[in-house]
Amino acid sequence: MEFRIFRKETTESTNLDARAGVHGDVFTAREQTAGRGRLDHRWLARPGENLTFSAVLSVADLPLDEVMTLPLVAGLAVRRVTGGAVKWPNDVLVDGRKIAGILCERSGDNVICGIGVNVNQTVFPAEIAARATSLKLVRGAAQDRNAVFDALLAELGALYETWRAGGFTAVYAELAAHDALKGAVVSVRQTDGDPAPVKGLCGGIRADGALLVAGRPVYAGEAVRTVPV
Repeated sequence: MEFRIFRKETTESTNLDARAGVHGDVFTAREQTAGRGRLDHRWLARPGENLTFSAVLSVADLPLDEVMTLPLVAGLAVRRVTGGAVKWPNDVLVDGRKIAGILCERSGDNVICGIGVNVNQTVFPAEIAARATSLKLVRGAAQDRNAVFDALLAELGALYETWRAGGFTAVYAELAAHDALKGAVVSVRQTDGDPAPVKGLCGGIRADGALLVAGRPVYAGEAVRTVPV
């Protein structure tokens, strides 16, 4: 798949920029002033340290249950470049620490797939310092952001085409082999302040994209590892 790349020095959010795009457009910036993740979590980084971009991908004529698996497909593309494992529903972890996050938003017949990857960041806010990492920290040297960007787009394009042609089942085996939560005890919040999160042993990502927790499929939410009691 071929992408058309639109670059900015600074933007509020590449996902907002991408609302004006069409299939194959990619919007990227050295700095986002209002970047965010799921449940409105903020994306924080100094200008030029990391990668933040949004790709516009067509999901025309696809059923909703198939479209809902696209964040996992994007996570797998990122994992191919960074290593580590995919944490349902939209993160990538290396050595148990978050190296990338994904935010997919529907826009008509397209999905805007926002991806943020920690490339050269070494200092993180205190509240996430114990849970975050970067390619520089993992590999022990500064990384070429352009090379990482090119590799990410190549993997995203290849996996998107595989998924578009064969559905989630076409990428499921690889994803299941790199599932960060399978076998862990987890708690899944479906909203901020969820009074009754789903808790239990994680059976892994299912073939329909749901997370199996205590024998129950969960289709949306934020999962965290917990200590069994």
